[in-house]
Amino acid sequence: MVLHSWISSSYILVNFLLLISCGMTYGTETDVFCLKSVKKSLEDPNNYLKYSWDFNNNTEGYICKFYGVECWHPDENRVLNLKLSNMGLKGQFPRGIQNCSSLTGLDLSINKLSGAIPGDISNLIPFATSVDLSSNELSGAIPESLANVTFLNTLKLNQNQLTGQIPLQFGAMARIKAFDVSNNFLTGQVPIFKKTVAVNFANNQGLCGGPSLPSCQAKPSKSNMAVIAGAAVGGVTLAALGLGIGLFFFVRHVSFKKEEDPEGNKWARSLKGTKQIKVSLFEKSVSKMKLSDLMKATNNFSNTNIIGSGRTGTVYKAVLDDGTILMVKRLQESQYTEKQFTSEMGTLGSVKHRNLVPLLGFCMAKRERLLVYKNMPNGNLHEQLHPAEGVSTLDWTTRLKIAIGAAKGLAWLHHSCNPRIIHRNISSKCILLDAEFEPKISDFGLARLMNPIDTHLSTFVNGEFGDLGYVAPEYARTLVATPKGDVYSFGIVLLELVTGERPTNVAKAAETFKGNLVEWITELKDNEKLRDAIDESLASKDVDSELFQFLKVACNCVQPTPKERPTMFEVYQLLRAIGDRYNFTTEDEILVPIDIGDSNLEELIVAREGSH
Repeated sequence: MVLHSWISSSYILVNFLLLISCGMTYGTETDVFCLKSVKKSLEDPNNYLKYSWDFNNNTEGYICKFYGVECWHPDENRVLNLKLSNMGLKGQFPRGIQNCSSLTGLDLSINKLSGAIPGDISNLIPFATSVDLSSNELSGAIPESLANVTFLNTLKLNQNQLTGQIPLQFGAMARIKAFDVSNNFLTGQVPIFKKTVAVNFANNQGLCGGPSLPSCQAKPSKSNMAVIAGAAVGGVTLAALGLGIGLFFFVRHVSFKKEEDPEGNKWARSLKGTKQIKVSLFEKSVSKMKLSDLMKATNNFSNTNIIGSGRTGTVYKAVLDDGTILMVKRLQESQYTEKQFTSEMGTLGSVKHRNLVPLLGFCMAKRERLLVYKNMPNGNLHEQLHPAEGVSTLDWTTRLKIAIGAAKGLAWLHHSCNPRIIHRNISSKCILLDAEFEPKISDFGLARLMNPIDTHLSTFVNGEFGDLGYVAPEYARTLVATPKGDVYSFGIVLLELVTGERPTNVAKAAETFKGNLVEWITELKDNEKLRDAIDESLASKDVDSELFQFLKVACNCVQPTPKERPTMFEVYQLLRAIGDRYNFTTEDEILVPIDIGDSNLEELIVAREGSH
């Protein structure tokens, strides 16, 4: 795998050098113009690009600090990868991307892009190795020119509204390794790949000729037409039989159309014949259930039952017949075999802690992987801090309680859990709140189950290490997940709690400051105005000291150098001391790290990651 990735990377670099020697020019100015064009052409309702992509700068490499932008070198305005997933972006495919002439990775997934994929897309992204346009509203045909993107390893077009036939030229692509067009309206013969490729054609009613698909009916040649016509005239019985078959398929077509789900959860229909599969449970307190129970409880996984979505999957609210409310996560496609997945679930099912969302069970049906969790009635911390309307109603005592409990759960994963777990995706969205606002960390251990992008691009670039605004800066350089990376992400959560601001922009300073939350905090700290960062709704004489101490802990967590950050055990102890007078903590265990250095701890965890 490593050798292949190195060869792929080297091959692309050699081709770039050859093109340069032949007179092709691609400058940093064109890459800046590229990003300006992309920003201008897309609607940005959540203001991710508005506040992060600030072009009022002329220093070399400044665009490399933009969210979603990864450069070939941090001091050169040359875009390597553009990752704008799950940002609520609207509009059509941004044609201005052709000016990012060194681009090798494009991820526009989980947005609201509409219209057709450009017919000349091979001219827009000629050197792409990974293209992910999944979970949008794209329509029309898949352009044949995509097959001319010769370096392409991964192509994801699933969860759109694409129609027509899949170009058969894809079967001849030399480097393709992952191809997903599931959940569209495609028809006809699927490409026959000349080598092993991870394909997914599911939930396209009209496809044929591929794995788990019906065979394609060959059209009769002209030379056989006379024979067929003669047989039809002379064979009344065959004609009657043909009429009967035609009526059968007509009725079948009508009934199938009636089943079509207007809400878009077509994947659930594919589970129709597997409803009797049992749900494997880890909790004796949960009554035995089958897949059919989950489907009924989620209204066949209706979109109206969705209560959350993210990089690891979509979460549905499930209400059982006895009134019990659960959460069911439909996991994104996993790289693991059923045996490996079952083993991994067994490990995660045994991980129990007061401040972790308990995994109650799981179910495997065809390609689907469903995880069952206990319901958290107060949703996630992000929703509580940043409500769609109005301002947060969380008071300081509740915020401090949430911070201490979440720190305790994450510290336990790092230091006391066996095996130790790096979360990788810490954010305010994965901290759930029960009826008493006790925090529970979710999605722990799931990052390793996701399919890696099989290119030379890093897992950091492809989003494995966290949501927008939470990723530790060193991941772009080291490409390795570490406990100190989790500490940085948790530090962002602490800043959210004490400032009330979002990680990607600062509403309070929108007129004078265009950077992200960490940059704003750094500027205030340098100007000795750190107190200005504290949420005004929290300030009072009784808690001012606690607020400032809390802010200093958060600042230590987001230090740019990993060695300067505390461990999660230390973070928990510092926060616990701040909240000592509230008696939040319970003595259900003692968090004492084993007697090894932090670097050794990281090596052990990384070694375990590699063993899988």
